[in-house]
Amino acid sequence: MTSQTSDPFRPAVPAGAYDDLLARVLPQARGQRTWEPDDGPLPALFVSHGAPPTLDDPQWLDDLFTWAQTMPKPRAIVVVSAHWENTPLAISGAAAGTPLYYDFGGFHPRYYTLQYASPDATDLARRIAATLSDTTPLHQHVNRGLDHGAFIPLMAMYPAADVPVVQLSMPSLAPEALLGLGGRLRQLRDEGILVIGSGFMTHSFAVMRKPSARTHTIAFDEWAADALARGDVDALTDYRNKGPGAAVSHPTADHFVPLLLTLGAATIPGDPARTAIDGIWFGNSIRSVQMA
Repeated sequence: MTSQTSDPFRPAVPAGAYDDLLARVLPQARGQRTWEPDDGPLPALFVSHGAPPTLDDPQWLDDLFTWAQTMPKPRAIVVVSAHWENTPLAISGAAAGTPLYYDFGGFHPRYYTLQYASPDATDLARRIAATLSDTTPLHQHVNRGLDHGAFIPLMAMYPAADVPVVQLSMPSLAPEALLGLGGRLRQLRDEGILVIGSGFMTHSFAVMRKPSARTHTIAFDEWAADALARGDVDALTDYRNKGPGAAVSHPTADHFVPLLLTLGAATIPGDPARTAIDGIWFGNSIRSVQMA
């Protein structure tokens, strides 16, 4: 479990914990065994991704890296982030060296110079297109790099930046739409492609301003954890009505519905999820889960 220890806007050394992580684990990351067909399908993940201050939290970074080490290194990664809402469906630039999309403001200048130079993902983009474009128009934004909902957690999980990554937009914020999109991506897991929904288990700025509002985010997190453990997809889809504290925990849908993508990509969407990371960060839950 992790929690904040300082002002996220005034770190002593911006991204210093990330620098320390790289110094410690880069050889291990480079040597991680790559997925083979005998490993079976990779899991589907929901990651509470955090903002740039994630890179200042050593425990959170360690938790993300350790989690990734429990799985074979994926052949490729497709990630749906809370920070790209787009209609029609679109994918990010796949060429090696596509610049990151620094979609945040008000932080130390160093965060806008950080790099995550993942390899060419052209083959992955073609595979995703083949999977989705039979019934859905799929556009490619060749100059749009990964946004922070994608690159921040991946910097910790796969710090060697040696896995091809493509980001997929959310064509809708409707939970049922994301559940269905996850189902269409499910087959990619059989090929060693990791499917990630990246959001935040609770995403409330109100709780950062008013700590007493934590009762709402904690109640919502406990409800969601129970529903995930029971595999209650119907309840999670109807989170607005069934989740206590939903209005405070998720004033907008964007950070919760990537969880539905993960549920849809599960081998059996109603199977229980395993909590991989559990903690509170400035009053919000950073619960991250794994589906078989």
